[in-house]
Amino acid sequence: MEPDLVPYSPILHRPPLRWPNGARVALWVVPNIEHYEYLPKFVRTRDPWPRSPHPDILGYTSRDYGNRVGLWRLLQVTDDFGIRCTVSLNMTVIQHYPAIFEAMEKRGWEYMSHGIYNTRYHWDFSETEERAAMQESRAIHRALTGREQRGWFSPAITNTLSTFDLAAECGYDYTADLYHDDQPFPLKVKTGKLLSMPYSVDINDAILHRRGEEAPAFAQQIRDYFDTVYDEGAEQGRVMCIALHPYWVGQPHRIRVFRAALEYILSHPGVWVTTASDITDWYNANHLPAIEAHLAAREAANG
Repeated sequence: MEPDLVPYSPILHRPPLRWPNGARVALWVVPNIEHYEYLPKFVRTRDPWPRSPHPDILGYTSRDYGNRVGLWRLLQVTDDFGIRCTVSLNMTVIQHYPAIFEAMEKRGWEYMSHGIYNTRYHWDFSETEERAAMQESRAIHRALTGREQRGWFSPAITNTLSTFDLAAECGYDYTADLYHDDQPFPLKVKTGKLLSMPYSVDINDAILHRRGEEAPAFAQQIRDYFDTVYDEGAEQGRVMCIALHPYWVGQPHRIRVFRAALEYILSHPGVWVTTASDITDWYNANHLPAIEAHLAAREAANG
């Protein structure tokens, strides 16, 4: 990452960010709906299946559970709370699983690209290869939805030094590849504009799974995180991202505690339940000019 990609600005020194209707927190819920290759075609820097030789039946089928069972439990929860999600989507999902595509379209969910497959990492991609993957993602999305795709999030968080410039070049409006802030923030890219959208690897069930923790701990972290940003949001609007994986949170012994955590958040006034694109549009129209002026003043003062 180029050192000047994200200009430094302490959050308390910025112009106050105000969300619609005085909301303190913009909440976006992000199911990672993924497709893993049974026998990965390309293996580069890291083998996507740690149990070798392939096929890794345990790894593959545990993730397949998410698309067969776990997602449908999660859909019931989001339906009950009226949550429109932004999906971190491996684009082949909507090619291989028509029932999932139909369910998401019915709910008007947004599709943020998470690459083509979650077993095709972008590490060591040339600019040509990475650009082609982004263009293919947009083409799949356009062909099946008739809409242009707004957000980019590298598969398995395998971004390169070129990711952000290429995302802007390819027409994306925001990226979830950085974890550096509690507010959206403009990135310095070579062409066009690109906004960094706060994603979370802390309030993220897959990361918790790797630490060997369980659903009650995840639910408590969600509450504690929310309590902090809700208090801070009275002075400076915050973004809260809840990142989910249906193969984990959709298990029978986990879905109930997640439901309870959402119920806790939504019992508070001043929570804007939204999507990444709506956050992007609000920020660009209502706050970006103030941030750009703030950054220009800091740069001038620093000489």
